[in-house]
Amino acid sequence: MRAVWRAARAAVRRRRLQTLVIALVTLTSTAAMVVALGLVDAASAPFDKAFAQQRGPHVVAAFDPAQVSGAQLAKAARQPGVEAAAGPYAQATVELPDGSMNFGLGNEISVVGRAGPDGPVDRLDLWAGRWATRPGEVVLNRQSDWTADDLGKRLPMPSGGPDLTVVGFAFDLSRTADAWVAPEQIDALHPTVTQMLFRFPDASTDKRLRAQLATVTEELPADALAASRSYLSLKHQVSSSARAFTPYLMAFGILGIAVAVLIVANVVSGAVISGFRHIGVLKALGFTPGQVVAVYLTMISVPAVLGCAVGTAVGNLLARPFFGFVFTGPDAGVFHDTVTVAPWINALTLLGMPAVCVLAALGPALRAHRMSAARAISAGSAPRAGRALGIQRRLAGSRLPRSVSLGMGLPFARPGRSALTLAAVVLGVTTVTFATGLATTMTRFGEAGRDAFQVTVYASNVKNGKELQPEHTDSELHSLLGELAGATEVTARASVDVRLVGSAHPVILEGRRGDRTQLDSVLTAGRWTRAAGEVVAGSAFLRQNGVRVGDRVSLEKGGRAEKVLVVGEFMQSNARVVVSGWTTLTALAPDERPIAYHVALGDGTDPDAYARAVRAADSGTTPDVRDANTITQTVIGSATALTVMLTVVASLGVFNTVVLNTRDRRRDLGMLKSIGMTPRQVTVMTVTSMAVLGALGSLLGIPLGVAGYQLVIPRMVDAVDITLPAYMTDVWRAPALAGLALAGVVIAVLGAFVPARRAGRLTIAEVLRSE
Repeated sequence: MRAVWRAARAAVRRRRLQTLVIALVTLTSTAAMVVALGLVDAASAPFDKAFAQQRGPHVVAAFDPAQVSGAQLAKAARQPGVEAAAGPYAQATVELPDGSMNFGLGNEISVVGRAGPDGPVDRLDLWAGRWATRPGEVVLNRQSDWTADDLGKRLPMPSGGPDLTVVGFAFDLSRTADAWVAPEQIDALHPTVTQMLFRFPDASTDKRLRAQLATVTEELPADALAASRSYLSLKHQVSSSARAFTPYLMAFGILGIAVAVLIVANVVSGAVISGFRHIGVLKALGFTPGQVVAVYLTMISVPAVLGCAVGTAVGNLLARPFFGFVFTGPDAGVFHDTVTVAPWINALTLLGMPAVCVLAALGPALRAHRMSAARAISAGSAPRAGRALGIQRRLAGSRLPRSVSLGMGLPFARPGRSALTLAAVVLGVTTVTFATGLATTMTRFGEAGRDAFQVTVYASNVKNGKELQPEHTDSELHSLLGELAGATEVTARASVDVRLVGSAHPVILEGRRGDRTQLDSVLTAGRWTRAAGEVVAGSAFLRQNGVRVGDRVSLEKGGRAEKVLVVGEFMQSNARVVVSGWTTLTALAPDERPIAYHVALGDGTDPDAYARAVRAADSGTTPDVRDANTITQTVIGSATALTVMLTVVASLGVFNTVVLNTRDRRRDLGMLKSIGMTPRQVTVMTVTSMAVLGALGSLLGIPLGVAGYQLVIPRMVDAVDITLPAYMTDVWRAPALAGLALAGVVIAVLGAFVPARRAGRLTIAEVLRSE
């Protein structure tokens, strides 16, 4: 065994370039696989991971305190069918007065009396400040992407009650409350229900959860349970944005795994085949066939294991900030701190990638095991090039330069090696094609309506905890905003809650008045409103309520009712929103005032300067400059990063193939140089041999990339329940496809150029001396 180790160690030291290539490729491929598997794992269930980390309740139940006591609820929670429970907690509904909107809360909030953030169920993330431990203190439910500057401020209470001091911010994914106070404080807020939080053994379906809750409450009074909410409905609501990421992240993850395995198999098997001469020498020196196989497996395993170990560490370093970049946005941000590389992924790469290397080396090593010493030495001196020579003879009659015709036949000398390299290039082109289509669609999605307005002026402002109203009337403010320098269009927007007759779902009627009634909305069917009594609805609204364009629906507000005609469908994921003209809105809510004014600016106007002018003109307004679409930037940025990473890995596979081919054909290169081939011609010949694979890879990879796009994009769109207009998905035009046709050639040339230049610089004397 010592002789095997010494021979393997000597081979590792002597073949420094081969060792470096194996270590580098396994390192890069392993890092790519860690990120890829991490993406597949994270994208498969981001909500479930965050929910499990917080030990979220499967059911949030509200009980009537007049019907059931806390002791009875505590007894029910101890029944065998309950996995864990928390509570009872007294819960109050508080209608906040003006001046509380600066805390990011609505007008009406739920407040729960709770002694601490921890517990067997619903472990809150107290990310700023401390818990409310005595009367007069409150903790607000807010995500950690907010600033904690509001700590110490006062939250005004209704009916002249004492204000509460904000002492902490906690995030609760399960949304069991908007705020928490100490149990001693909750009685002053007049609680109306008692909250219980349950976790059950089987939380797979709503039906199973309802059955288990019924078992728990069967001994309680019949009217004790006032309401209950399953975590499954919350999961669908909260994870919609994250679900939009899932299809494309899964696609990149699968591509990354496939590329990594192919490259490693190509590198390792090629290294063994190129070392057949060394195997023959070892056999001539007395090594047994088993020892020869052990030498080569050890020689391959040393750099492979080292590369896998370093690659796993690098992959973990890259994955954490990358996941933070991907899982951001309105809903996905709640998963930021819970999406990490799972331990099983590190175990799989640390054990699996070396196993792939060993398996890739085992096949050719066993082939050498059966060879005699003489045959192994002759097999290592030059590859069998019958196919390549035959094709080169056919190409010799063409008008192509001799270096090009020779290069085009080289891939056929090692068909197995070329096939693995081609497969990696195909996957690289598939990735580039898919990412190009995805980026084009997301860019058009992000730019939809970007020119409609640049500044939104909200008709309120908060200073020192007090809400201020505009100094001007509605009509005066509308005119003022249009008269400020740079403004070209001003559109007022108001929103009012209405009821859709025949539906239990709440509806927001959004009325628009002014120069541009469509704002940033994109029409997907029908037309925009032209007269009173017409509305356009979002895709999600139409699906949820079973309404189609051309239907008439009835809207009610208070004692007023309006029958409206749905004349169009626009791109909108909020299932509550319908849009109308101002006349339709005021018919239901005559006293409604605009909540915001959207201002379009002329070319060259500075939006920040306009916002400062608005503040100076009316201190009761809040101008907000429109930013870029963060979801679009996230998808495009992450797709670009993943594409670059997989392209680099594919190029490394080409690099390795050229290195091995050059070593195999050293004698041929020396002969070609001896009859007058220049270093530049050798470089061209070598690069051409890979460019052929690159061109073929483009032909095969582009259709696969297009198919992947057509498979993934509809699933991303369905996840957020919207419909895209046709122009956003009509991305496969002739110029784009022509550019993509070069992708495989670029990948191949990038990987081949450096070793090709090195082959061109080989001297005849150096080649003959090694022979």
